[in-house]
Amino acid sequence: MDLESIADELYGLRPGEFTAARNRRAREAREAGDRPLADRVGGLRRPTLAAWASNLLVRGLPEEAGRLAELGDGLREAQERLDGDRLRELASRQGQVIGALSAQAGRLAAEAGRPIGEEARREVEQTLRAVLADPDAARAWATGRLVRPLPPPGDLGGDLSGATADAGPGARPREAARRREDRGDRRRARLDRARRAAGEAGAELEERTRRLSEREAEAGEAGRRQDGAREEAGRLAGELRRAEAAEREAGAGRREAEDRARRADRAVREARRRARDTQARARRLGDEDARRGAAAE
Repeated sequence: MDLESIADELYGLRPGEFTAARNRRAREAREAGDRPLADRVGGLRRPTLAAWASNLLVRGLPEEAGRLAELGDGLREAQERLDGDRLRELASRQGQVIGALSAQAGRLAAEAGRPIGEEARREVEQTLRAVLADPDAARAWATGRLVRPLPPPGDLGGDLSGATADAGPGARPREAARRREDRGDRRRARLDRARRAAGEAGAELEERTRRLSEREAEAGEAGRRQDGAREEAGRLAGELRRAEAAEREAGAGRREAEDRARRADRAVREARRRARDTQARARRLGDEDARRGAAAE
Protein backbone atom coordinates (compact mmCIF):
# COMPACT_ATOMS: atom_id res chain seq x y z
CA MET A 1 0.00 0.00 0.00
CA ASP A 2 1.45 3.39 -1.02
CA LEU A 3 0.23 6.98 -1.02
CA GLU A 4 -0.17 7.27 -4.80
CA SER A 5 -2.44 4.23 -5.15
CA ILE A 6 -4.48 5.28 -2.09
CA ALA A 7 -4.91 8.83 -3.45
CA ASP A 8 -5.84 7.46 -6.87
CA GLU A 9 -8.54 5.35 -5.21
CA LEU A 10 -9.90 8.10 -2.94
CA TYR A 11 -10.22 10.79 -5.62
CA GLY A 12 -12.22 8.37 -7.75
CA LEU A 13 -14.91 8.18 -5.04
CA ARG A 14 -17.93 10.44 -4.66
CA PRO A 15 -17.23 13.41 -2.35
CA GLY A 16 -19.68 12.02 0.23
CA GLU A 17 -17.69 8.80 0.43
CA PHE A 18 -14.27 10.44 0.55
CA THR A 19 -13.83 11.24 4.24
CA ALA A 20 -14.84 7.85 5.58
CA ALA A 21 -12.66 6.04 3.03
CA ARG A 22 -9.70 8.33 3.76
CA ASN A 23 -9.97 7.79 7.49
CA ARG A 24 -10.21 4.05 7.01
CA ARG A 25 -7.09 3.99 4.86
CA ALA A 26 -5.19 6.15 7.36
CA ARG A 27 -6.21 3.82 10.16
CA GLU A 28 -5.05 0.81 8.17
CA ALA A 29 -1.66 2.46 7.61
CA ARG A 30 -1.29 3.15 11.33
CA GLU A 31 -2.25 -0.41 12.18
CA ALA A 32 0.35 -1.59 9.69
CA GLY A 33 2.94 0.48 11.57
CA ASP A 34 3.45 3.06 8.78
CA ARG A 35 2.80 6.26 10.71
CA PRO A 36 4.24 8.63 8.05
CA LEU A 37 1.91 7.14 5.43
CA ALA A 38 -1.02 7.36 7.83
CA ASP A 39 -0.28 11.05 8.39
CA ARG A 40 -0.01 11.73 4.66
CA VAL A 41 -3.26 9.90 3.91
CA GLY A 42 -5.02 11.66 6.78
CA GLY A 43 -3.91 15.01 5.31
CA LEU A 44 -5.58 14.40 1.94
CA ARG A 45 -8.42 16.87 1.46
CA ARG A 46 -11.90 16.12 0.27
CA PRO A 47 -12.55 17.51 -3.25
CA THR A 48 -15.30 19.99 -3.92
CA LEU A 49 -18.18 18.82 -6.07
CA ALA A 50 -16.86 20.73 -9.14
CA ALA A 51 -13.31 19.39 -8.61
CA TRP A 52 -14.65 15.84 -8.34
CA ALA A 53 -16.69 16.25 -11.55
CA SER A 54 -13.58 17.64 -13.31
CA ASN A 55 -11.61 14.60 -12.10
CA LEU A 56 -14.30 12.33 -13.56
CA LEU A 57 -13.52 13.69 -17.03
CA VAL A 58 -9.84 12.77 -16.70
CA ARG A 59 -10.62 9.32 -15.33
CA GLY A 60 -13.71 8.43 -17.36
CA LEU A 61 -12.96 10.09 -20.71
CA PRO A 62 -9.17 10.05 -21.15
CA GLU A 63 -9.38 10.47 -24.93
CA GLU A 64 -11.63 13.53 -24.62
CA ALA A 65 -9.31 14.90 -21.95
CA GLY A 66 -6.36 14.29 -24.27
CA ARG A 67 -8.05 16.22 -27.07
CA LEU A 68 -8.64 19.17 -24.73
CA ALA A 69 -4.96 19.11 -23.77
CA GLU A 70 -4.02 19.06 -27.48
CA LEU A 71 -6.32 22.00 -28.14
CA GLY A 72 -4.64 23.92 -25.32
CA ASP A 73 -1.20 23.07 -26.72
CA GLY A 74 -2.32 24.25 -30.17
CA LEU A 75 -3.74 27.52 -28.81
CA ARG A 76 -0.56 28.32 -26.90
CA GLU A 77 1.62 27.41 -29.88
CA ALA A 78 -0.45 29.63 -32.18
CA GLN A 79 -0.15 32.47 -29.68
CA GLU A 80 3.62 32.05 -29.48
CA ARG A 81 3.91 32.04 -33.27
CA LEU A 82 1.41 34.89 -33.68
CA ASP A 83 -0.44 32.66 -36.15
CA GLY A 84 -3.69 34.62 -36.42
CA ASP A 85 -5.47 32.23 -38.79
CA ARG A 86 -4.65 29.15 -36.69
CA LEU A 87 -5.52 30.99 -33.48
CA ARG A 88 -8.93 32.01 -34.82
CA GLU A 89 -9.59 28.46 -36.02
CA LEU A 90 -8.76 26.92 -32.63
CA ALA A 91 -10.50 29.66 -30.64
CA SER A 92 -13.71 28.97 -32.57
CA ARG A 93 -13.53 25.35 -31.33
CA GLN A 94 -12.76 26.32 -27.75
CA GLY A 95 -16.31 27.17 -26.69
CA GLN A 96 -17.73 24.06 -28.34
CA VAL A 97 -15.21 21.75 -26.66
CA ILE A 98 -15.66 23.30 -23.22
CA GLY A 99 -19.44 23.15 -23.50
CA ALA A 100 -19.35 19.51 -24.62
CA LEU A 101 -16.94 18.44 -21.85
CA SER A 102 -18.93 20.33 -19.22
CA ALA A 103 -22.05 18.45 -20.29
CA GLN A 104 -20.08 15.18 -20.17
CA ALA A 105 -18.93 15.98 -16.64
CA GLY A 106 -22.56 16.52 -15.63
CA ARG A 107 -23.54 13.21 -17.21
CA LEU A 108 -20.71 11.30 -15.51
CA ALA A 109 -21.55 12.85 -12.15
CA ALA A 110 -25.21 11.89 -12.54
CA GLU A 111 -24.25 8.35 -13.52
CA ALA A 112 -22.04 8.20 -10.42
CA GLY A 113 -25.07 9.10 -8.29
CA ARG A 114 -24.17 12.71 -7.47
CA PRO A 115 -25.61 15.20 -10.00
CA ILE A 116 -24.05 18.66 -10.05
CA GLY A 117 -25.88 21.97 -10.17
CA GLU A 118 -25.42 25.07 -12.32
CA GLU A 119 -22.80 26.64 -10.04
CA ALA A 120 -20.65 23.50 -10.04
CA ARG A 121 -21.07 23.30 -13.84
CA ARG A 122 -19.72 26.83 -14.18
CA GLU A 123 -16.74 25.91 -11.98
CA VAL A 124 -16.05 22.90 -14.21
CA GLU A 125 -16.06 25.19 -17.27
CA GLN A 126 -13.76 27.61 -15.44
CA THR A 127 -11.35 24.73 -14.75
CA LEU A 128 -11.41 23.67 -18.42
CA ARG A 129 -10.64 27.24 -19.55
CA ALA A 130 -7.69 27.30 -17.17
CA VAL A 131 -6.49 23.99 -18.64
CA LEU A 132 -6.56 25.52 -22.13
CA ALA A 133 -4.76 28.68 -21.05
CA ASP A 134 -1.97 27.38 -18.82
CA PRO A 135 0.24 24.26 -19.15
CA ASP A 136 0.70 24.02 -15.37
CA ALA A 137 -3.07 24.02 -14.93
CA ALA A 138 -3.31 21.31 -17.60
CA ARG A 139 -0.77 19.18 -15.73
CA ALA A 140 -2.62 19.68 -12.43
CA TRP A 141 -5.92 18.61 -14.02
CA ALA A 142 -4.27 15.60 -15.66
CA THR A 143 -3.46 14.12 -12.23
CA GLY A 144 -7.17 13.43 -11.74
CA ARG A 145 -6.79 14.59 -8.12
CA LEU A 146 -8.10 18.15 -8.10
CA VAL A 147 -9.19 19.32 -4.66
CA ARG A 148 -10.78 22.57 -5.80
CA PRO A 149 -11.66 24.12 -9.15
CA LEU A 150 -8.78 25.76 -10.97
CA PRO A 151 -8.91 29.57 -10.91
CA PRO A 152 -9.88 31.54 -14.03
CA PRO A 153 -7.04 31.93 -16.56
CA GLY A 154 -6.50 35.60 -15.72
CA ASP A 155 -6.10 34.77 -12.02
CA LEU A 156 -3.65 31.87 -12.32
CA GLY A 157 -0.45 33.81 -11.98
CA GLY A 158 1.47 30.54 -11.92
CA ASP A 159 0.28 29.69 -8.36
CA LEU A 160 -1.64 26.42 -8.25
CA SER A 161 -0.61 25.41 -4.76
CA GLY A 162 -3.34 23.49 -3.00
CA ALA A 163 -5.28 22.80 -6.20
CA THR A 164 -4.37 19.10 -6.20
CA ALA A 165 -3.83 16.44 -3.56
CA ASP A 166 -0.22 15.94 -2.48
CA ALA A 167 0.56 12.34 -3.31
CA GLY A 168 4.28 12.68 -2.73
CA PRO A 169 7.21 14.26 -4.60
CA GLY A 170 6.87 13.69 -8.34
CA ALA A 171 3.98 11.28 -7.92
CA ARG A 172 1.45 10.98 -10.74
CA PRO A 173 -1.40 8.54 -11.36
CA ARG A 174 -0.42 5.90 -13.88
CA GLU A 175 -3.30 6.92 -16.17
CA ALA A 176 -2.15 10.54 -16.22
CA ALA A 177 1.39 9.42 -17.08
CA ARG A 178 0.01 7.27 -19.91
CA ARG A 179 -1.98 10.21 -21.24
CA ARG A 180 1.06 12.45 -21.19
CA GLU A 181 3.02 9.79 -23.06
CA ASP A 182 0.17 9.51 -25.58
CA ARG A 183 0.13 13.28 -26.02
CA GLY A 184 3.90 13.20 -26.57
CA ASP A 185 3.40 10.56 -29.24
CA ARG A 186 0.67 12.64 -30.85
CA ARG A 187 2.90 15.73 -30.77
CA ARG A 188 5.71 13.80 -32.43
CA ALA A 189 3.27 12.49 -35.01
CA ARG A 190 2.05 16.05 -35.65
CA LEU A 191 5.66 17.18 -35.97
CA ASP A 192 6.38 14.38 -38.45
CA ARG A 193 3.27 15.32 -40.44
CA ALA A 194 4.30 18.97 -40.33
CA ARG A 195 7.79 18.08 -41.57
CA ARG A 196 6.37 15.98 -44.39
CA ALA A 197 3.96 18.77 -45.26
CA ALA A 198 6.85 21.24 -45.21
CA GLY A 199 8.86 18.97 -47.54
CA GLU A 200 5.91 18.62 -49.88
CA ALA A 201 5.30 22.36 -49.75
CA GLY A 202 8.98 22.97 -50.56
CA ALA A 203 8.81 20.62 -53.53
CA GLU A 204 5.61 22.26 -54.71
CA LEU A 205 7.20 25.69 -54.30
CA GLU A 206 10.19 24.57 -56.37
CA GLU A 207 7.90 23.20 -59.09
CA ARG A 208 5.76 26.33 -59.09
CA THR A 209 8.92 28.48 -59.22
CA ARG A 210 10.11 26.51 -62.25
CA ARG A 211 6.74 26.95 -63.94
CA LEU A 212 6.81 30.64 -63.10
CA SER A 213 10.23 30.97 -64.72
CA GLU A 214 8.89 29.23 -67.84
CA ARG A 215 5.83 31.47 -67.92
CA GLU A 216 7.99 34.55 -67.43
CA ALA A 217 10.24 33.43 -70.32
CA GLU A 218 7.16 32.87 -72.48
CA ALA A 219 5.80 36.25 -71.46
CA GLY A 220 9.15 37.87 -72.34
CA GLU A 221 9.15 36.23 -75.77
CA ALA A 222 5.55 37.26 -76.34
CA GLY A 223 6.48 40.79 -75.29
CA ARG A 224 9.32 40.85 -77.79
CA ARG A 225 7.01 39.58 -80.53
CA GLN A 226 4.50 42.24 -79.57
CA ASP A 227 7.19 44.94 -79.75
CA GLY A 228 8.23 43.66 -83.20
CA ALA A 229 4.63 43.57 -84.39
CA ARG A 230 4.09 47.07 -83.01
CA GLU A 231 7.20 48.30 -84.84
CA GLU A 232 6.08 46.61 -88.08
CA ALA A 233 2.61 48.06 -87.64
CA GLY A 234 4.15 51.51 -87.23
CA ARG A 235 6.23 51.06 -90.35
CA LEU A 236 3.22 49.87 -92.37
CA ALA A 237 1.13 52.70 -90.98
CA GLY A 238 3.79 55.17 -92.16
CA GLU A 239 3.81 53.59 -95.60
CA LEU A 240 0.03 53.71 -95.67
CA ARG A 241 0.07 57.40 -94.80
CA ARG A 242 2.63 58.08 -97.52
CA ALA A 243 0.62 56.02 -100.03
CA GLU A 244 -2.54 57.88 -99.08
CA ALA A 245 -0.73 61.22 -99.51
CA ALA A 246 0.57 60.09 -102.92
CA GLU A 247 -2.94 58.98 -103.85
CA ARG A 248 -4.33 62.35 -102.87
CA GLU A 249 -1.59 64.12 -104.86
CA ALA A 250 -2.18 61.91 -107.86
CA GLY A 251 -5.89 62.53 -107.59
CA ALA A 252 -5.31 66.26 -107.56
CA GLY A 253 -3.00 65.97 -110.62
CA ARG A 254 -5.56 63.83 -112.39
CA ARG A 255 -8.32 66.34 -111.74
CA GLU A 256 -6.10 69.18 -112.96
CA ALA A 257 -5.15 67.25 -116.13
CA GLU A 258 -8.78 66.39 -116.77
CA ASP A 259 -9.66 70.07 -116.38
CA ARG A 260 -6.90 71.09 -118.87
CA ALA A 261 -8.11 68.38 -121.24
CA ARG A 262 -11.65 69.71 -121.09
CA ARG A 263 -10.41 73.26 -121.78
CA ALA A 264 -8.32 72.02 -124.70
CA ASP A 265 -11.29 70.11 -126.07
CA ARG A 266 -13.40 73.25 -125.94
CA ALA A 267 -10.64 75.22 -127.65
CA VAL A 268 -10.38 72.59 -130.43
CA ARG A 269 -14.11 72.64 -131.00
CA GLU A 270 -14.07 76.44 -131.09
CA ALA A 271 -11.18 76.46 -133.57
CA ARG A 272 -12.99 73.95 -135.78
CA ARG A 273 -16.11 76.06 -135.67
CA ARG A 274 -14.15 79.22 -136.66
CA ALA A 275 -12.36 77.29 -139.43
CA ARG A 276 -15.68 76.10 -140.84
CA ASP A 277 -17.08 79.63 -140.66
CA THR A 278 -13.99 81.06 -142.37
CA GLN A 279 -14.08 78.44 -145.14
CA ALA A 280 -17.78 79.06 -145.69
CA ARG A 281 -17.23 82.81 -145.93
CA ALA A 282 -14.35 82.29 -148.35
CA ARG A 283 -16.53 80.12 -150.58
CA ARG A 284 -19.26 82.72 -150.57
CA LEU A 285 -16.82 85.47 -151.48
CA GLY A 286 -15.39 83.31 -154.26
CA ASP A 287 -18.81 82.58 -155.66
CA GLU A 288 -19.69 86.26 -155.61
CA ASP A 289 -16.48 87.22 -157.46
CA ALA A 290 -17.19 84.57 -160.04
CA ARG A 291 -20.71 85.90 -160.66
CA ARG A 292 -19.46 89.46 -160.99
CA GLY A 293 -16.83 88.48 -163.55
CA ALA A 294 -19.37 86.62 -165.61
CA ALA A 295 -21.68 89.58 -165.60
CA ALA A 296 -18.94 91.96 -166.75
CA GLU A 297 -18.23 89.90 -169.81
